Amino acid sequence: MFVIHKMASSSHPLFTSSLRLSTTHSPSSLLFNPIAKQFYRPNSQSFYLFKKPHYRFLSSPAAVAVDPGTAVAADDRNASDDVPKELEKVVLPTNESSHTLLRIRHTCAHVMAMAVQKVFPDAKVTIGPWIEHGFYYDFDIEPLTDKDLKKIKKEMDRIIGRNLPLIREEVTRDEAQKRITAINEPYKLEILNSIKEEPITIYHIGNEWWDLCAGPHVETTGNINRRAVQLESVAGAYWRGDVNKPMLQRIYGTAWENEEQLKAYLHFKEEAKRRDHRRLGQDLDLFSIQDDAGGGLVFWHPKGALVRHIIEDLWKKMHSERGYDLLYTPHVAKADLWSISGHLDFYRENMYDQMKIEEELYQLRPMNCPYHILIYKRKPHSYRDFPIRVAELGTVYRYELSGSLHGLFRVRGFTQDDAHIFCLEDQIKDEIRGVLDLTEQMLLQFGFDKYEVNLSTRPEKAVGDDDIWVKATGALKDALNDKGWAYEVDEGGGAFYGPKIDLKIEDALGRKWQCSTIQVDFNLPQRFDITYIDSNSEKKRPIMIHRAVLGSLERFFGVLIEHYAGDFPLWLSPIQARILPVTDTQLEYCKDVTEKMKASGIRVELCTGERLPKLIRNAEKQKVPLMAVVGPKEVETQSVTVRSRFGGELGTMGVDDFIRRIKDAVDNRTSV
Repeated sequence: MFVIHKMASSSHPLFTSSLRLSTTHSPSSLLFNPIAKQFYRPNSQSFYLFKKPHYRFLSSPAAVAVDPGTAVAADDRNASDDVPKELEKVVLPTNESSHTLLRIRHTCAHVMAMAVQKVFPDAKVTIGPWIEHGFYYDFDIEPLTDKDLKKIKKEMDRIIGRNLPLIREEVTRDEAQKRITAINEPYKLEILNSIKEEPITIYHIGNEWWDLCAGPHVETTGNINRRAVQLESVAGAYWRGDVNKPMLQRIYGTAWENEEQLKAYLHFKEEAKRRDHRRLGQDLDLFSIQDDAGGGLVFWHPKGALVRHIIEDLWKKMHSERGYDLLYTPHVAKADLWSISGHLDFYRENMYDQMKIEEELYQLRPMNCPYHILIYKRKPHSYRDFPIRVAELGTVYRYELSGSLHGLFRVRGFTQDDAHIFCLEDQIKDEIRGVLDLTEQMLLQFGFDKYEVNLSTRPEKAVGDDDIWVKATGALKDALNDKGWAYEVDEGGGAFYGPKIDLKIEDALGRKWQCSTIQVDFNLPQRFDITYIDSNSEKKRPIMIHRAVLGSLERFFGVLIEHYAGDFPLWLSPIQARILPVTDTQLEYCKDVTEKMKASGIRVELCTGERLPKLIRNAEKQKVPLMAVVGPKEVETQSVTVRSRFGGELGTMGVDDFIRRIKDAVDNRTSV
């Protein structure tokens, strides 16, 4: 079975950097730690490698990690062996920080293509860019196996060992076309036809193989350390990302400057694999995606649903406290609504087919914005009403190719933590600042304390007057400056309808995840003709701000699972404690303890039917934070003996004391 990926597009097929699939950061991007009030430039990549279990928990109200995403226990003696412990930070170069590394990876793609055509002479080549952690190349060839990858790598090693020079040549378009036709490479001919610039550049490996390419490359293949290169996997990829075009074989590889870097990266990969939310979701019985229902549609199991309820309750509470009115709106609407909003013109390929009901066309919603506008339009508004803040955990449906679906990270139905603010021009800054404060407050609850912040400004094609763009962009900058957050400006990177702020969070492995977005919109208020009456009794158009803090609940839950490796902190854990009787003789007392704890709002379950060591091991595998063991002595003294996943053996204590400790820990976001 092959994973189907969309082929990356490029404005210039020779500049393979524009073909990268993974989003990378510019050298001047910044990471911000709101606790230490520091920013970091990610010109190198930090991986957090776990050697021994070592958790510490802070006693502050927010679950803020000491190192990115790590929850830590003040005393980890006797902690469970399968708890991830002890962090070692490994810093690796990136394509942005090391031009040598970028050249190595680009050349590796060419060396791999040359090796493939030596091993499989009938293979046709397409494109081969460098990407975030390595490179790939797409081939028109029969499906490849792991055994084939070994043959290809062996041939790559030979090419590297021959120390062949990389030679750049400029040719005319006619000459390039003549050469490509002579070697019968139809995909390269198509690439050539899409190149607008002159002259055409070619890179040769020795005098044996060449490719259309703009570079850059190392001087010779001998500049590559073959022991720092590894072929990782093969997947399917449609040519040009078009399902109607041929299915190609994409070979992924990773390349580094030396063996130590490769080992560190592979260690990181193993840790990422251990944290894979798809595996943990199954092992911990949190969620599933059922083939019988269709791909990309998430089923929240009882434990996963419990975590979702906790997140939703926190979200609703924090929004209500900050003056948002909570909404519920339909999942479908007349197609005309999406025509007014412009989605049918600009977003149709991501929308599902329309349904005909009583001679009218209806559409599953891909976004919540038009619904919130309709609620705004239900009555006239005065300038005195502003700001108006509305928020909804609204489920939307977007079409994705089956091959692009990926666990909770890429789905077809998901719930956005969506909100819209209607305000006056002079209120933009304060409203944006309020969103930034809310974003920080909420993300800190989950232990995310390092952010990368980007401000995107007006693109070449845009709606709205110059004056309002200047005011809105200035308000976003002022809000960020007022907050004390540094940010990188992406000139011209805004949407056509307004400037925006994007925030990425850093997880326990140092990976960045797009999370929060704040977007000013000059387009929809105009399309829906929403107005208010100003102080001069004249009709004016309000400013509309879209914003999401968590993004989607599904994706955020996936990030949380990987961030914590399934070891949710006590306040967020679906099951906070298990009651474990030594024998069935203690069962009635255990039932009483369980009911008392449930009545106190603690998520607890009683487990029986196995010997005590097996019950303890099962609780550890399910990553239950607390175990209360009950034997004859505990029944006699009306107590429980507590074992903490993070704190080890805590001794015997009364049930009321146990309940109090749990509630205090939950309130303070600490462990017991």
